[in-house]
Amino acid sequence: MGADTEAIAQISRIPLGREGKHPSGLPRKEAEAIAEYQCDLGIIPEYPAAQARWNTRWLPRRRPDTRQAARADSWRQDTPMALSLEKLEELQRRRDKVFAGGGEDKLAQRRAEGRMTARERLDALFQESTFQEMGTHARHTGRYFGTAERDYPADGVVVGTGYVGGRLVAAFAQDFTVAAGTLGKRHAQKIVAVMDTAVKLGAPVVAFKDSGGARIQEGVDALSGYGDVFYRNVLLSGVVPQIAVICGPCAGGAAYSPALMDFVVMTRKNAYMFITGPEVIKAVTGRAVTMDEVGSAEMHAMISGNVHFLAEDDAEAVRIVEQLLSYLPSNNTEDPPHRPSPAISFDEDAMLRELVPDDPAKAMDMRRVIERLVDTGSFLEVHRYFAENLIVGFGRIEGSVVGIVANQPAVRSGALDMDASDKGARFIRFCNAFNIPLVTLVDVPGFLPGIEQERGGIIRHGAKLLFAYASSTVPKITLILRKAYGGSYLAMCSQEMGADFVFAWPSAEIAVMGAEGAVKILYNRELKTAENPRARAAELAAEYRSEFASPYLSAGAGYITDVIDPAVTRSTVALCLRKALSKREFRPPKKHGNIPL
Repeated sequence: MGADTEAIAQISRIPLGREGKHPSGLPRKEAEAIAEYQCDLGIIPEYPAAQARWNTRWLPRRRPDTRQAARADSWRQDTPMALSLEKLEELQRRRDKVFAGGGEDKLAQRRAEGRMTARERLDALFQESTFQEMGTHARHTGRYFGTAERDYPADGVVVGTGYVGGRLVAAFAQDFTVAAGTLGKRHAQKIVAVMDTAVKLGAPVVAFKDSGGARIQEGVDALSGYGDVFYRNVLLSGVVPQIAVICGPCAGGAAYSPALMDFVVMTRKNAYMFITGPEVIKAVTGRAVTMDEVGSAEMHAMISGNVHFLAEDDAEAVRIVEQLLSYLPSNNTEDPPHRPSPAISFDEDAMLRELVPDDPAKAMDMRRVIERLVDTGSFLEVHRYFAENLIVGFGRIEGSVVGIVANQPAVRSGALDMDASDKGARFIRFCNAFNIPLVTLVDVPGFLPGIEQERGGIIRHGAKLLFAYASSTVPKITLILRKAYGGSYLAMCSQEMGADFVFAWPSAEIAVMGAEGAVKILYNRELKTAENPRARAAELAAEYRSEFASPYLSAGAGYITDVIDPAVTRSTVALCLRKALSKREFRPPKKHGNIPL
Protein backbone atom coordinates (compact mmCIF):
# COMPACT_ATOMS: atom_id res chain seq x y z
CA MET A 1 0.00 0.00 0.00
CA GLY A 2 1.55 3.33 -1.01
CA ALA A 3 1.35 6.50 0.95
CA ASP A 4 2.60 9.96 0.02
CA THR A 5 2.38 13.40 1.46
CA GLU A 6 -0.28 14.58 -0.99
CA ALA A 7 -2.57 11.68 -0.05
CA ILE A 8 -2.21 12.46 3.63
CA ALA A 9 -2.99 16.08 2.88
CA GLN A 10 -6.21 14.94 1.16
CA ILE A 11 -7.22 13.22 4.34
CA SER A 12 -6.67 16.30 6.43
CA ARG A 13 -7.99 18.70 3.76
CA ILE A 14 -5.10 21.00 4.68
CA PRO A 15 -2.47 22.13 2.12
CA LEU A 16 1.12 20.97 2.45
CA GLY A 17 3.69 23.33 3.86
CA ARG A 18 6.50 24.77 1.79
CA GLU A 19 8.97 22.26 3.16
CA GLY A 20 6.78 19.28 2.30
CA LYS A 21 5.83 18.76 5.93
CA HIS A 22 2.41 17.44 6.93
CA PRO A 23 0.27 19.86 8.99
CA SER A 24 0.68 17.53 11.98
CA GLY A 25 4.27 18.72 12.17
CA LEU A 26 5.78 15.36 11.19
CA PRO A 27 8.36 15.03 8.44
CA ARG A 28 7.13 13.38 5.29
CA LYS A 29 8.62 9.93 5.90
CA GLU A 30 7.42 9.68 9.47
CA ALA A 31 3.89 10.80 8.62
CA GLU A 32 3.89 8.40 5.69
CA ALA A 33 4.97 5.46 7.83
CA ILE A 34 2.46 6.07 10.61
CA ALA A 35 -0.40 6.69 8.20
CA GLU A 36 0.35 3.50 6.29
CA TYR A 37 0.52 1.51 9.52
CA GLN A 38 -2.82 2.93 10.67
CA CYS A 39 -4.36 1.99 7.33
CA ASP A 40 -3.11 -1.56 7.79
CA LEU A 41 -4.86 -1.73 11.18
CA GLY A 42 -8.03 -0.17 9.83
CA ILE A 43 -7.72 2.85 12.14
CA ILE A 44 -8.05 5.16 9.14
CA PRO A 45 -9.36 4.21 5.67
CA GLU A 46 -7.63 4.13 2.34
CA TYR A 47 -6.47 7.45 0.96
CA PRO A 48 -8.96 8.23 -1.86
CA ALA A 49 -10.63 11.61 -1.66
CA ALA A 50 -13.94 9.86 -0.92
CA GLN A 51 -12.51 9.08 2.52
CA ALA A 52 -11.43 12.64 3.16
CA ARG A 53 -13.60 12.90 6.26
CA TRP A 54 -10.81 11.24 8.22
CA ASN A 55 -8.42 13.92 9.41
CA THR A 56 -5.23 14.46 11.28
CA ARG A 57 -6.75 13.65 14.65
CA TRP A 58 -5.44 10.13 14.02
CA LEU A 59 -1.82 11.42 13.87
CA PRO A 60 0.31 12.68 16.75
CA ARG A 61 0.34 16.44 17.15
CA ARG A 62 3.82 16.59 18.55
CA ARG A 63 7.07 15.61 16.94
CA PRO A 64 8.04 12.05 17.98
CA ASP A 65 11.56 10.94 18.66
CA THR A 66 13.72 9.80 15.76
CA ARG A 67 13.00 6.13 16.47
CA GLN A 68 9.21 6.38 15.94
CA ALA A 69 9.31 5.67 12.20
CA ALA A 70 11.51 2.65 12.83
CA ARG A 71 9.10 1.37 15.44
CA ALA A 72 6.22 1.83 12.96
CA ASP A 73 8.08 -0.30 10.43
CA SER A 74 8.64 -2.94 13.11
CA TRP A 75 4.96 -2.92 14.06
CA ARG A 76 3.93 -3.45 10.46
CA GLN A 77 6.19 -6.48 10.23
CA ASP A 78 5.02 -8.01 13.51
CA THR A 79 1.27 -7.35 13.05
CA PRO A 80 -0.65 -10.57 12.26
CA MET A 81 -2.49 -10.81 8.98
CA ALA A 82 -6.19 -9.83 8.88
CA LEU A 83 -8.79 -12.51 9.67
CA SER A 84 -8.66 -15.05 6.89
CA LEU A 85 -11.45 -15.23 4.36
CA GLU A 86 -11.75 -18.95 5.03
CA LYS A 87 -12.67 -18.37 8.69
CA LEU A 88 -15.24 -15.80 7.76
CA GLU A 89 -16.74 -18.13 5.19
CA GLU A 90 -16.85 -20.93 7.77
CA LEU A 91 -18.68 -18.64 10.19
CA GLN A 92 -21.21 -17.77 7.51
CA ARG A 93 -21.72 -21.42 6.58
CA ARG A 94 -22.38 -22.32 10.20
CA ARG A 95 -24.81 -19.45 10.66
CA ASP A 96 -26.64 -20.31 7.45
CA LYS A 97 -27.03 -23.88 8.65
CA VAL A 98 -28.38 -22.78 12.02
CA PHE A 99 -30.76 -20.27 10.47
CA ALA A 100 -32.11 -22.93 8.12
CA GLY A 101 -33.47 -24.84 11.13
CA GLY A 102 -34.82 -28.21 10.06
CA GLY A 103 -34.21 -27.44 6.39
CA GLU A 104 -35.75 -25.34 3.66
CA ASP A 105 -38.34 -28.01 2.86
CA LYS A 106 -39.77 -27.94 6.38
CA LEU A 107 -39.68 -24.17 6.54
CA ALA A 108 -41.48 -23.91 3.21
CA GLN A 109 -44.11 -26.38 4.38
CA ARG A 110 -44.87 -24.28 7.47
CA ARG A 111 -45.21 -21.14 5.39
CA ALA A 112 -47.54 -22.96 3.03
CA GLU A 113 -49.71 -23.86 6.03
CA GLY A 114 -49.93 -20.19 6.98
CA ARG A 115 -47.58 -20.49 9.93
CA MET A 116 -44.47 -18.52 10.73
CA THR A 117 -41.15 -20.14 11.50
CA ALA A 118 -39.55 -19.66 14.90
CA ARG A 119 -37.24 -16.93 13.63
CA GLU A 120 -40.02 -15.22 11.70
CA ARG A 121 -42.06 -14.97 14.90
CA LEU A 122 -39.20 -13.22 16.66
CA ASP A 123 -38.58 -10.98 13.65
CA ALA A 124 -42.26 -9.99 13.69
CA LEU A 125 -42.10 -9.18 17.41
CA PHE A 126 -38.91 -7.16 17.62
CA GLN A 127 -38.04 -3.87 16.05
CA GLU A 128 -35.86 -4.30 12.99
CA SER A 129 -32.21 -5.16 13.67
CA THR A 130 -32.59 -5.04 17.47
CA PHE A 131 -32.73 -8.80 18.16
CA GLN A 132 -29.50 -10.28 19.47
CA GLU A 133 -29.43 -14.04 19.68
CA MET A 134 -27.91 -16.04 22.51
CA GLY A 135 -26.57 -19.58 22.14
CA THR A 136 -26.74 -19.64 18.35
CA HIS A 137 -24.25 -22.50 18.06
CA ALA A 138 -25.47 -24.51 21.06
CA ARG A 139 -25.28 -28.27 20.63
CA HIS A 140 -27.55 -30.82 22.27
CA THR A 141 -26.32 -33.21 24.95
CA GLY A 142 -28.04 -36.36 23.69
CA ARG A 143 -25.95 -39.56 23.61
CA TYR A 144 -28.40 -42.39 23.19
CA PHE A 145 -30.73 -43.78 20.53
CA GLY A 146 -28.58 -42.39 17.76
CA THR A 147 -28.85 -38.76 18.84
CA ALA A 148 -25.12 -38.31 19.40
CA GLU A 149 -24.51 -38.22 15.64
CA ARG A 150 -27.46 -35.96 14.84
CA ASP A 151 -27.22 -32.23 14.45
CA TYR A 152 -30.04 -30.14 15.91
CA PRO A 153 -29.47 -26.51 14.81
CA ALA A 154 -29.62 -24.18 17.84
CA ASP A 155 -30.97 -27.29 19.63
CA GLY A 156 -34.47 -26.40 18.49
CA VAL A 157 -34.95 -23.08 20.26
CA VAL A 158 -34.02 -19.50 19.36
CA VAL A 159 -33.43 -17.19 22.33
CA GLY A 160 -32.31 -13.59 22.76
CA THR A 161 -33.24 -10.00 23.51
CA GLY A 162 -34.44 -7.04 21.50
CA TYR A 163 -36.71 -4.03 21.55
CA VAL A 164 -40.51 -3.90 21.28
CA GLY A 165 -42.03 -0.44 21.17
CA GLY A 166 -38.72 1.00 22.29
CA ARG A 167 -38.48 -1.21 25.39
CA LEU A 168 -36.20 -4.15 26.07
CA VAL A 169 -37.85 -7.59 25.91
CA ALA A 170 -36.40 -11.10 26.29
CA ALA A 171 -37.90 -13.88 24.20
CA PHE A 172 -37.51 -17.42 22.98
CA ALA A 173 -39.18 -19.36 20.19
CA GLN A 174 -39.21 -23.13 19.95
CA ASP A 175 -38.51 -24.43 16.46
CA PHE A 176 -40.77 -27.33 15.54
CA THR A 177 -38.75 -28.00 12.37
CA VAL A 178 -35.83 -29.14 14.54
CA ALA A 179 -36.56 -32.38 16.39
CA ALA A 180 -40.21 -31.27 16.68
CA GLY A 181 -39.12 -28.51 19.04
CA THR A 182 -38.66 -31.08 21.80
CA LEU A 183 -36.99 -29.97 25.00
CA GLY A 184 -33.68 -31.48 26.00
CA LYS A 185 -31.15 -30.33 28.58
CA ARG A 186 -29.32 -27.82 26.35
CA HIS A 187 -32.60 -26.58 24.93
CA ALA A 188 -33.77 -25.89 28.50
CA GLN A 189 -30.45 -24.28 29.43
CA LYS A 190 -30.89 -21.75 26.64
CA ILE A 191 -34.40 -20.88 27.85
CA VAL A 192 -33.16 -20.58 31.42
CA ALA A 193 -30.28 -18.34 30.29
CA VAL A 194 -32.57 -15.85 28.58
CA MET A 195 -34.95 -15.87 31.57
CA ASP A 196 -32.05 -15.18 33.93
CA THR A 197 -31.02 -12.35 31.61
CA ALA A 198 -34.55 -10.95 31.78
CA VAL A 199 -34.36 -10.80 35.58
CA LYS A 200 -30.97 -9.07 35.53
CA LEU A 201 -32.08 -6.51 32.96
CA GLY A 202 -35.62 -6.10 34.31
CA ALA A 203 -37.25 -7.04 31.00
CA PRO A 204 -40.52 -8.88 30.20
CA VAL A 205 -40.35 -12.41 28.79
CA VAL A 206 -42.25 -13.57 25.70
CA ALA A 207 -42.27 -17.31 24.93
CA PHE A 208 -43.40 -18.81 21.62
CA LYS A 209 -44.42 -22.38 22.44
CA ASP A 210 -44.30 -24.87 19.56
CA SER A 211 -43.00 -28.15 20.89
CA GLY A 212 -43.67 -31.86 20.88
CA GLY A 213 -42.82 -32.02 24.58
CA ALA A 214 -39.89 -33.68 26.31
CA ARG A 215 -37.11 -35.19 24.22
CA ILE A 216 -37.50 -38.75 25.45
CA GLN A 217 -34.11 -39.76 24.01
CA GLU A 218 -32.50 -37.67 26.76
CA GLY A 219 -34.55 -39.31 29.53
CA VAL A 220 -34.39 -37.70 32.94
CA ASP A 221 -32.18 -34.90 31.59
CA ALA A 222 -35.24 -33.61 29.73
CA LEU A 223 -37.31 -33.75 32.91
CA SER A 224 -34.56 -31.89 34.71
CA GLY A 225 -34.68 -29.26 31.98
CA TYR A 226 -38.41 -28.78 32.50
CA GLY A 227 -37.84 -28.42 36.21
CA ASP A 228 -35.26 -25.69 35.57
CA VAL A 229 -37.72 -23.80 33.36
CA PHE A 230 -40.64 -24.14 35.81
CA TYR A 231 -38.44 -22.92 38.64
CA ARG A 232 -37.54 -19.82 36.63
CA ASN A 233 -41.21 -19.22 35.78
CA VAL A 234 -41.94 -19.05 39.51
CA LEU A 235 -38.80 -17.02 40.21
CA LEU A 236 -39.80 -14.43 37.62
CA SER A 237 -43.44 -14.32 38.72
CA GLY A 238 -44.26 -10.87 40.06
CA VAL A 239 -40.81 -9.60 39.02
CA VAL A 240 -41.16 -9.24 35.25
CA PRO A 241 -44.26 -9.87 33.10
CA GLN A 242 -44.31 -13.27 31.38
CA ILE A 243 -46.36 -13.86 28.23
CA ALA A 244 -46.73 -17.24 26.49
CA VAL A 245 -47.83 -17.62 22.88
CA ILE A 246 -49.11 -21.11 22.06
CA CYS A 247 -48.67 -21.38 18.29
CA GLY A 248 -48.24 -25.14 17.93
CA PRO A 249 -48.48 -28.25 20.09
CA CYS A 250 -47.86 -27.79 23.80
CA ALA A 251 -48.36 -31.20 25.36
CA GLY A 252 -47.65 -32.98 28.61
CA GLY A 253 -45.28 -31.28 31.00
CA ALA A 254 -44.69 -28.50 28.48
CA ALA A 255 -48.17 -27.15 29.27
CA TYR A 256 -47.21 -26.24 32.82
CA SER A 257 -44.80 -23.48 31.81
CA PRO A 258 -47.44 -21.28 30.12
CA ALA A 259 -49.79 -22.05 33.03
CA LEU A 260 -47.17 -20.52 35.34
CA MET A 261 -46.89 -17.37 33.23
CA ASP A 262 -49.05 -14.24 33.49
CA PHE A 263 -50.84 -14.28 30.14
CA VAL A 264 -51.40 -16.92 27.47
CA VAL A 265 -52.13 -16.09 23.82
CA MET A 266 -53.17 -19.04 21.63
CA THR A 267 -53.79 -19.32 17.90
CA ARG A 268 -57.04 -20.91 16.77
CA LYS A 269 -55.38 -23.09 14.14
CA ASN A 270 -52.50 -25.57 14.47
CA ALA A 271 -52.21 -25.09 18.23
CA TYR A 272 -53.15 -27.56 20.97
CA MET A 273 -52.42 -27.66 24.68
CA PHE A 274 -53.15 -30.60 26.97
CA ILE A 275 -51.67 -32.87 29.63
CA THR A 276 -53.13 -36.11 28.26
CA GLY A 277 -54.35 -36.38 24.69
CA PRO A 278 -57.32 -38.28 23.25
CA GLU A 279 -55.43 -41.57 22.85
CA VAL A 280 -54.29 -41.65 26.48
CA ILE A 281 -57.74 -40.65 27.74
CA LYS A 282 -59.34 -43.47 25.76
CA ALA A 283 -56.77 -46.02 26.91
CA VAL A 284 -57.22 -45.10 30.57
CA THR A 285 -60.92 -44.23 30.79
CA GLY A 286 -62.37 -45.87 27.69
CA ARG A 287 -63.96 -42.57 26.66
CA ALA A 288 -63.44 -41.37 23.10
CA VAL A 289 -62.80 -37.63 22.84
CA THR A 290 -61.52 -35.36 20.10
CA MET A 291 -58.47 -33.13 20.18
CA ASP A 292 -60.70 -30.07 20.06
CA GLU A 293 -62.50 -31.21 23.21
CA VAL A 294 -59.34 -31.50 25.28
CA GLY A 295 -56.83 -29.09 23.80
CA SER A 296 -58.18 -26.52 21.35
CA ALA A 297 -57.78 -22.78 21.73
CA GLU A 298 -61.54 -22.28 21.97
CA MET A 299 -61.88 -24.83 24.77
CA HIS A 300 -59.13 -23.23 26.83
CA ALA A 301 -60.41 -19.70 26.20
CA MET A 302 -64.05 -20.48 27.03
CA ILE A 303 -64.12 -23.42 29.44
CA SER A 304 -60.83 -24.13 31.22
CA GLY A 305 -59.76 -20.47 31.37
CA ASN A 306 -56.13 -21.32 30.62
CA VAL A 307 -56.02 -18.96 27.63
CA HIS A 308 -56.45 -15.20 27.98
CA PHE A 309 -56.38 -14.16 24.31
CA LEU A 310 -57.46 -15.90 21.10
CA ALA A 311 -55.59 -15.11 17.87
CA GLU A 312 -56.46 -16.13 14.34
CA ASP A 313 -52.82 -16.67 13.34
CA ASP A 314 -49.24 -15.97 14.34
CA ALA A 315 -49.31 -12.40 13.06
CA GLU A 316 -52.33 -11.51 15.17
CA ALA A 317 -50.78 -13.21 18.19
CA VAL A 318 -47.73 -10.96 17.85
CA ARG A 319 -49.96 -7.88 17.60
CA ILE A 320 -51.77 -8.91 20.78
CA VAL A 321 -48.44 -9.29 22.58
CA GLU A 322 -47.33 -5.85 21.43
CA GLN A 323 -50.60 -4.30 22.56
CA LEU A 324 -50.47 -6.07 25.92
CA LEU A 325 -46.89 -4.95 26.56
CA SER A 326 -47.90 -1.34 25.92
CA TYR A 327 -49.88 -1.38 29.20
CA LEU A 328 -47.31 -3.15 31.35
CA PRO A 329 -44.18 -1.93 33.14
CA SER A 330 -40.97 -3.72 32.29
CA ASN A 331 -40.63 -4.97 35.86
CA ASN A 332 -42.08 -4.62 39.34
CA THR A 333 -39.88 -1.66 40.30
CA GLU A 334 -41.39 0.56 37.60
CA ASP A 335 -44.74 2.22 37.14
CA PRO A 336 -46.79 1.23 34.10
CA PRO A 337 -46.24 3.38 30.99
CA HIS A 338 -48.63 6.20 31.91
CA ARG A 339 -49.08 8.92 29.31
CA PRO A 340 -51.04 11.48 31.37
CA SER A 341 -52.83 14.17 29.42
CA PRO A 342 -51.59 17.71 30.17
CA ALA A 343 -54.97 18.65 31.62
CA ILE A 344 -57.93 16.54 32.71
CA SER A 345 -61.09 17.19 30.73
CA PHE A 346 -64.07 18.02 32.93
CA ASP A 347 -66.60 17.87 30.12
CA GLU A 348 -69.77 16.03 31.08
CA ASP A 349 -70.82 12.88 29.26
CA ALA A 350 -74.62 12.87 29.29
CA MET A 351 -74.68 9.54 27.44
CA LEU A 352 -73.73 7.75 30.66
CA ARG A 353 -77.09 8.77 32.10
CA GLU A 354 -78.83 6.98 29.24
CA LEU A 355 -77.05 3.67 29.84
CA VAL A 356 -78.75 2.91 33.16
CA PRO A 357 -82.23 1.34 32.90
CA ASP A 358 -84.83 2.58 35.37
CA ASP A 359 -85.74 -1.00 36.23
CA PRO A 360 -82.95 -2.50 38.38
CA ALA A 361 -83.94 -5.98 37.20
CA LYS A 362 -83.28 -5.07 33.57
CA ALA A 363 -79.91 -6.08 32.16
CA MET A 364 -77.37 -3.55 30.89
CA ASP A 365 -74.14 -3.99 28.96
CA MET A 366 -71.24 -2.90 31.15
CA ARG A 367 -68.89 -2.75 28.16
CA ARG A 368 -70.73 0.34 26.96
CA VAL A 369 -69.95 2.04 30.27
CA ILE A 370 -66.31 0.99 30.09
CA GLU A 371 -65.96 2.33 26.55
CA ARG A 372 -67.13 5.76 27.69
CA LEU A 373 -65.03 5.72 30.86
CA VAL A 374 -61.66 4.94 29.25
CA ASP A 375 -59.80 6.86 26.55
CA THR A 376 -61.21 6.13 23.11
CA GLY A 377 -60.17 2.70 21.84
CA SER A 378 -57.85 2.00 24.75
CA PHE A 379 -59.65 -0.93 26.40
CA LEU A 380 -57.91 -4.29 26.01
CA GLU A 381 -60.12 -7.00 27.45
CA VAL A 382 -58.46 -10.00 29.08
CA HIS A 383 -60.14 -13.41 29.34
CA ARG A 384 -63.01 -12.17 27.17
CA TYR A 385 -64.58 -15.58 26.56
CA PHE A 386 -64.15 -17.05 30.04
CA ALA A 387 -66.51 -16.31 32.96
CA GLU A 388 -68.23 -13.61 30.94
CA ASN A 389 -70.24 -12.44 33.94
CA LEU A 390 -67.11 -10.56 35.01
CA ILE A 391 -65.10 -8.24 32.73
CA VAL A 392 -61.39 -7.59 33.29
CA GLY A 393 -58.90 -5.73 31.16
CA PHE A 394 -56.51 -2.82 30.73
CA GLY A 395 -57.26 0.69 29.62
CA ARG A 396 -56.22 4.31 29.97
CA ILE A 397 -58.13 7.12 31.65
CA GLU A 398 -56.75 10.52 30.67
CA GLY A 399 -53.56 8.69 29.73
CA SER A 400 -53.08 6.78 33.00
CA VAL A 401 -52.96 2.98 32.77
CA VAL A 402 -55.59 1.16 34.83
CA GLY A 403 -56.81 -2.36 35.37
CA ILE A 404 -60.59 -2.58 35.15
CA VAL A 405 -62.74 -5.14 36.97
CA ALA A 406 -66.48 -4.95 36.25
CA ASN A 407 -69.58 -7.05 36.73
CA GLN A 408 -71.44 -7.82 33.51
CA PRO A 409 -75.21 -7.70 34.19
CA ALA A 410 -75.89 -8.97 30.66
CA VAL A 411 -74.54 -12.41 31.68
CA ARG A 412 -76.04 -14.24 34.68
CA SER A 413 -77.20 -10.84 35.94
CA GLY A 414 -73.59 -10.13 36.86
CA ALA A 415 -73.63 -12.62 39.75
CA LEU A 416 -70.26 -13.90 40.94
CA ASP A 417 -69.55 -17.61 40.54
CA MET A 418 -66.47 -19.78 40.97
CA ASP A 419 -64.93 -19.00 37.59
CA ALA A 420 -65.61 -15.27 37.83
CA SER A 421 -64.00 -15.19 41.28
CA ASP A 422 -60.88 -16.94 40.01
CA LYS A 423 -60.71 -14.72 36.94
CA GLY A 424 -61.01 -11.53 38.95
CA ALA A 425 -58.62 -12.58 41.71
CA ARG A 426 -55.83 -13.50 39.33
CA PHE A 427 -56.15 -10.27 37.36
CA ILE A 428 -56.20 -8.16 40.53
CA ARG A 429 -53.08 -9.84 41.87
CA PHE A 430 -51.25 -9.25 38.59
CA CYS A 431 -52.15 -5.55 38.66
CA ASN A 432 -50.99 -5.26 42.25
CA ALA A 433 -47.68 -6.99 41.49
CA PHE A 434 -46.93 -4.53 38.69
CA ASN A 435 -48.21 -1.28 40.20
CA ILE A 436 -51.27 -0.92 37.99
CA PRO A 437 -54.17 1.01 39.64
CA LEU A 438 -57.54 -0.75 39.85
CA VAL A 439 -60.92 0.67 38.87
CA THR A 440 -63.90 -1.49 39.89
CA LEU A 441 -67.37 -1.08 38.40
CA VAL A 442 -70.09 -2.71 40.51
CA ASP A 443 -73.51 -4.03 39.53
CA VAL A 444 -73.74 -7.35 41.37
CA PRO A 445 -76.80 -9.08 42.88
CA GLY A 446 -74.71 -11.52 44.89
CA PHE A 447 -72.92 -14.85 44.55
CA LEU A 448 -74.58 -17.28 42.17
CA PRO A 449 -76.80 -19.72 44.12
CA GLY A 450 -76.95 -23.42 43.29
CA ILE A 451 -75.89 -26.84 44.47
CA GLU A 452 -73.15 -27.03 41.83
CA GLN A 453 -71.63 -23.82 43.13
CA GLU A 454 -71.80 -24.90 46.76
CA ARG A 455 -70.31 -28.33 46.07
CA GLY A 456 -67.72 -26.84 43.76
CA GLY A 457 -66.40 -24.61 46.52
CA ILE A 458 -67.92 -21.17 45.90
CA ILE A 459 -66.93 -20.21 49.45
CA ARG A 460 -63.27 -20.92 48.75
CA HIS A 461 -63.33 -19.35 45.28
CA GLY A 462 -65.19 -16.25 46.45
CA ALA A 463 -62.68 -15.83 49.26
CA LYS A 464 -59.94 -15.52 46.62
CA LEU A 465 -61.56 -12.35 45.34
CA LEU A 466 -61.79 -10.92 48.85
CA PHE A 467 -58.17 -11.86 49.51
CA ALA A 468 -56.93 -10.35 46.24
CA TYR A 469 -58.55 -6.97 46.83
CA ALA A 470 -57.66 -6.77 50.52
CA SER A 471 -53.99 -7.60 49.88
CA SER A 472 -53.59 -5.07 47.05
CA THR A 473 -51.80 -1.83 47.84
CA VAL A 474 -52.16 -0.09 44.46
CA PRO A 475 -54.65 2.79 44.07
CA LYS A 476 -58.20 1.38 44.15
CA ILE A 477 -61.24 3.31 42.95
CA THR A 478 -64.72 1.75 43.11
CA LEU A 479 -67.87 2.92 41.35
CA ILE A 480 -71.25 1.41 42.30
CA LEU A 481 -73.65 1.79 39.39
CA ARG A 482 -76.65 -0.22 40.56
CA LYS A 483 -76.83 -3.36 42.71
CA ALA A 484 -74.31 -4.12 45.46
CA TYR A 485 -75.82 -6.77 47.69
CA GLY A 486 -74.48 -8.85 50.55
CA GLY A 487 -71.06 -10.41 50.49
CA SER A 488 -70.62 -9.56 46.82
CA TYR A 489 -70.69 -5.86 47.79
CA LEU A 490 -67.58 -6.50 49.87
CA ALA A 491 -66.02 -8.80 47.28
CA MET A 492 -66.16 -6.01 44.68
CA CYS A 493 -63.79 -3.78 46.65
CA SER A 494 -65.84 -1.82 49.12
CA GLN A 495 -64.27 0.77 51.38
CA GLU A 496 -63.85 -1.89 54.07
CA MET A 497 -61.75 -4.01 51.68
CA GLY A 498 -59.29 -1.19 51.07
CA ALA A 499 -60.79 0.99 48.35
CA ASP A 500 -59.29 4.49 48.41
CA PHE A 501 -62.35 6.12 46.83
CA VAL A 502 -65.88 4.73 46.54
CA PHE A 503 -68.43 6.56 44.40
CA ALA A 504 -72.04 5.68 43.69
CA TRP A 505 -74.56 6.71 41.07
CA PRO A 506 -78.02 7.79 42.30
CA SER A 507 -79.29 4.46 40.91
CA ALA A 508 -77.08 2.47 43.30
CA GLU A 509 -78.59 0.02 45.78
CA ILE A 510 -76.37 -1.01 48.66
CA ALA A 511 -77.88 -3.50 51.08
CA VAL A 512 -77.49 -6.83 52.82
CA MET A 513 -79.68 -8.38 50.14
CA GLY A 514 -81.97 -7.43 47.28
CA ALA A 515 -85.25 -5.72 48.06
CA GLU A 516 -87.41 -8.58 46.76
CA GLY A 517 -85.61 -11.17 48.86
CA ALA A 518 -85.59 -8.98 51.94
CA VAL A 519 -89.34 -8.34 51.69
CA LYS A 520 -90.12 -12.05 51.57
CA ILE A 521 -88.24 -12.52 54.84
CA LEU A 522 -89.21 -9.35 56.67
CA TYR A 523 -92.88 -9.30 55.64
CA ASN A 524 -93.60 -13.00 55.31
CA ARG A 525 -96.72 -13.03 57.50
CA GLU A 526 -98.15 -9.83 56.01
CA LEU A 527 -97.76 -11.12 52.47
CA LYS A 528 -99.56 -14.36 53.33
CA THR A 529 -102.66 -12.43 54.42
CA ALA A 530 -102.57 -9.72 51.76
CA GLU A 531 -105.38 -9.60 49.21
CA ASN A 532 -102.87 -9.19 46.38
CA PRO A 533 -99.53 -10.56 47.63
CA ARG A 534 -97.64 -9.71 44.42
CA ALA A 535 -98.77 -6.06 44.39
CA ARG A 536 -98.10 -5.69 48.10
CA ALA A 537 -94.63 -7.23 47.71
CA ALA A 538 -93.82 -4.71 44.98
CA GLU A 539 -94.90 -1.82 47.23
CA LEU A 540 -92.83 -3.08 50.14
CA ALA A 541 -89.82 -3.64 47.88
CA ALA A 542 -89.97 -0.05 46.65
CA GLU A 543 -90.13 1.16 50.26
CA TYR A 544 -87.19 -1.04 51.20
CA ARG A 545 -85.08 0.34 48.36
CA SER A 546 -85.73 3.95 49.29
CA GLU A 547 -85.23 3.47 53.03
CA PHE A 548 -82.60 0.73 53.39
CA ALA A 549 -80.78 0.44 50.05
CA SER A 550 -80.37 4.11 49.13
CA PRO A 551 -76.83 5.22 48.35
CA TYR A 552 -77.44 8.28 50.53
CA LEU A 553 -77.82 5.99 53.53
CA SER A 554 -74.36 4.55 52.91
CA ALA A 555 -72.98 8.02 52.18
CA GLY A 556 -74.40 9.26 55.47
CA ALA A 557 -72.65 6.43 57.29
CA GLY A 558 -69.35 7.26 55.59
CA TYR A 559 -69.18 4.03 53.58
CA ILE A 560 -68.92 5.80 50.23
CA THR A 561 -66.99 8.90 49.25
CA ASP A 562 -69.77 10.62 47.31
CA VAL A 563 -72.88 10.13 45.21
CA ILE A 564 -72.18 11.54 41.74
CA ASP A 565 -73.99 12.35 38.51
CA PRO A 566 -73.14 9.65 35.95
CA ALA A 567 -72.20 12.42 33.50
CA VAL A 568 -69.15 13.40 35.60
CA THR A 569 -67.92 9.85 36.16
CA ARG A 570 -64.95 10.01 33.82
CA SER A 571 -63.56 13.28 35.16
CA THR A 572 -64.18 12.20 38.77
CA VAL A 573 -62.33 8.91 38.35
CA ALA A 574 -59.54 10.57 36.33
CA LEU A 575 -58.94 13.20 39.00
CA CYS A 576 -58.89 10.67 41.84
CA LEU A 577 -56.60 8.44 39.83
CA ARG A 578 -54.16 11.27 39.16
CA LYS A 579 -54.05 12.09 42.88
CA ALA A 580 -53.68 8.47 43.96
CA LEU A 581 -50.70 7.63 41.74
CA SER A 582 -48.38 8.71 44.57
CA LYS A 583 -50.10 6.37 47.04
CA ARG A 584 -47.87 4.49 49.49
CA GLU A 585 -49.30 1.80 51.75
CA PHE A 586 -47.33 -0.44 54.08
CA ARG A 587 -48.40 -3.78 55.49
CA PRO A 588 -47.14 -5.90 58.41
CA PRO A 589 -43.97 -7.82 57.51
CA LYS A 590 -44.59 -11.43 56.48
CA LYS A 591 -43.27 -14.02 54.10
CA HIS A 592 -46.53 -14.15 52.13
CA GLY A 593 -50.23 -14.48 52.77
CA ASN A 594 -52.05 -17.79 52.51
CA ILE A 595 -54.62 -17.21 49.78
CA PRO A 596 -57.41 -19.85 49.80
CA LEU A 597 -56.34 -21.70 46.65
